[in-house]
Amino acid sequence: MPTPDSVCILIPTYDEAETIADVVSDYRDEGYTNILVIDGGSTDGTRELAQDAGAHVVVQSGSGKGQAVREAVEDHIKAEFVLMLDGDGTYEPTDAEKMLAPLDDGYEHVIGDRFADMRAGAMTSLNKVGNRIINRAFALIHGQDFKDILSGYRAFTRESFLEMTLTSDGFGIETEMAVECAKHNVKTTVVPTSYYPRPDGSDTNLNPIRDGGIIFLELYRRAKTNNPLFYFGSVGLASTATGLGLAAYVAYEWVVRSVSHEVIAVVSAAGILFGVQLLMFGVLSDLILSLHRDQMKRIQELE
Repeated sequence: MPTPDSVCILIPTYDEAETIADVVSDYRDEGYTNILVIDGGSTDGTRELAQDAGAHVVVQSGSGKGQAVREAVEDHIKAEFVLMLDGDGTYEPTDAEKMLAPLDDGYEHVIGDRFADMRAGAMTSLNKVGNRIINRAFALIHGQDFKDILSGYRAFTRESFLEMTLTSDGFGIETEMAVECAKHNVKTTVVPTSYYPRPDGSDTNLNPIRDGGIIFLELYRRAKTNNPLFYFGSVGLASTATGLGLAAYVAYEWVVRSVSHEVIAVVSAAGILFGVQLLMFGVLSDLILSLHRDQMKRIQELE
């Protein structure tokens, strides 16, 4: 397992005064002294409490969790390994050892599976359903089953993080990291972790509807370069199906009622043509991507 001296505990925060001092103290009790709290402009005393508990505190230059994580790793962390977690007290400090252990076995990214030991009340039914759907969609689109891609409990090498292309400023950062791991074949594993309810008085900054929509859009947007057949094919199928549906309606009206719908017929034809073109483009893009991956694999083997 990586030694505590080679690990930085990264905690992005925003108004976590109820929990942050205990979180920092718990990880210090586990032997980790390099603890970085990067704060998004809290107004409830989060920074002062974290500093008093023994953390190094930095105020991020922008806003959002994604921006905070990128800034922390790129500008403030020099340690070889990073253990990232939320400051809300929902993760188990004693799980740190098994989160970091795979990094000594050649893995570059570790995801903590909250569903392995989720305590009662830790997640609402709506959030559970949303998480399950997102994880299934990720496995379908990107061909990897990481169990819990929205988990905020991550261990990774700083080097592998710097090789990722991350642009999300908000809660989409975990999704982006999972996609980049699948896209670039980052050696990734999943370990079971515990997940607890937020303590009383600690309010979540997550909006299930808004942030869930952002995550779905991010999954779809990232499919463009990782699974182009799905990216273009899904729209192509929808367009073709719509065109065929309109064509069936026009044919029915013409045969049964002798009523012509020229404009709808034109729209139907356009929809079918557009859909078929997108499907063909998706197949060609998928072929190009497969050839590119084969070529990159050969280059890596030669190196």
